[in-house]
Amino acid sequence: MSAPRVLVPLAEGFEEIEAITIIDVLRRAGCEVVVAGLSSGPITASRQTRHLADATLAEVLLWPFDAIVLPGGRPGADALAADEGLRQKIWEHFSAGALTAAICAAPIALEAAGLLRGRRFTCHPAVAAEIRSGAPSGKRVEIDGHLITGQAAGSAMEFALAIVRALCGAAKVAEVNIGLLAPEG
Repeated sequence: MSAPRVLVPLAEGFEEIEAITIIDVLRRAGCEVVVAGLSSGPITASRQTRHLADATLAEVLLWPFDAIVLPGGRPGADALAADEGLRQKIWEHFSAGALTAAICAAPIALEAAGLLRGRRFTCHPAVAAEIRSGAPSGKRVEIDGHLITGQAAGSAMEFALAIVRALCGAAKVAEVNIGLLAPEG
């Protein structure tokens, strides 16, 4: 059985804690994480750290993925929501029953792709009023079938472990958490 392949798209202004935690935890679990920048070259995050993606989104947009995970941060989440190719990829991926996840401000990209209507989700309280498809639960991590959402940078570890549980099972979460010692949510 091959490792789950996970797409983590990054745009200028993404939240470092969220993206790096997601990438780190999923790679610890043995997932093939493909970090794709909306543009080529270094990507400056919300706290002015600079990061290199594995590829551009255009290079991997047609690849199959087991999960798509969107980190938040502003204006990064806005750029993810505005990218037509990514919105279409998210909609097709989710419609096929594949795991889709977003944290903090990134649920606005899920709304832009038409995924939140009738779904339980959470997001950062500062963006809650911008989401018209429903009311966020306020939980740190919310799971609704194959949709996982996280509230903010402070819940990034729990969010990432919930994704590991969905992709790889509880035993893998326990294995990964031997080194992390994180609350498992």
